[in-house]
Amino acid sequence: MLEALTPDTVWMLLACSVAFVLGGLVKGTLGVGLPLVAVPLLSLILGGHRAIALVVAPVIYSNVLQALEGGLLKDSVRRFWPMMLAQTLLTVLTIKLTLDLSARNLNQMVAFSVLLALALMTFTPQFTISPRREKWASALVGGLSGLIGGVSSLTGPIIITYLMSLKLQREEFVGCISIIYLAAAVPMYLAMYGYGRMENTDLIGSVIGLLPMALGLAAGKRLRTRLSEQAFRRVLYVFLLMLSVLLVVR
Repeated sequence: MLEALTPDTVWMLLACSVAFVLGGLVKGTLGVGLPLVAVPLLSLILGGHRAIALVVAPVIYSNVLQALEGGLLKDSVRRFWPMMLAQTLLTVLTIKLTLDLSARNLNQMVAFSVLLALALMTFTPQFTISPRREKWASALVGGLSGLIGGVSSLTGPIIITYLMSLKLQREEFVGCISIIYLAAAVPMYLAMYGYGRMENTDLIGSVIGLLPMALGLAAGKRLRTRLSEQAFRRVLYVFLLMLSVLLVVR
């Protein structure tokens, strides 16, 4: 087995570990963003299909932790069920329609999703959703995020912008978005496995990725008290911009 650990293999494992650490670091600092960082990084190393599959365990584990900490499970499901339902349906449908995408095309889709996130981070839309229109708006947002998530697994940008428009308190925001992420992630990953876009070896690698992700998560929590969120977002913005450019030209 040791003979199989060539220098190239060792470097690949180290690079993947760094991707998980950085994803956990962002998640611990901002409360969101693990797949937004880890997926494009892993896509540069392994390609889009495997990158999406490898973040399964870290994404589910980190969001379960935050969802349970918030104590808002019942209220969130009652309020955002139209979003969760639309997101689930469109995610599963989109995954089926994109089974024949080449690795290059999938990387470009991931790059597009990252650029969308950057655009929303830069030009944060200022709007307010009235309670009367919230269920319809939630369903629309869920459908859009499902379309993007089915291709790239990056459902976050549109959902984050929408929840910000609802003027949720910080802890309420983190709890709600974690539950919404879980509602999208579980059927998405099950569909990927069922359609053959995820293999058992990917699941094993994903579980192993929990360790470096947890290290980054712990470091991010400590960093949150020392670095302003605005400063960290600027660093993250530049980092993601470079990643998206690399994915497009790769």
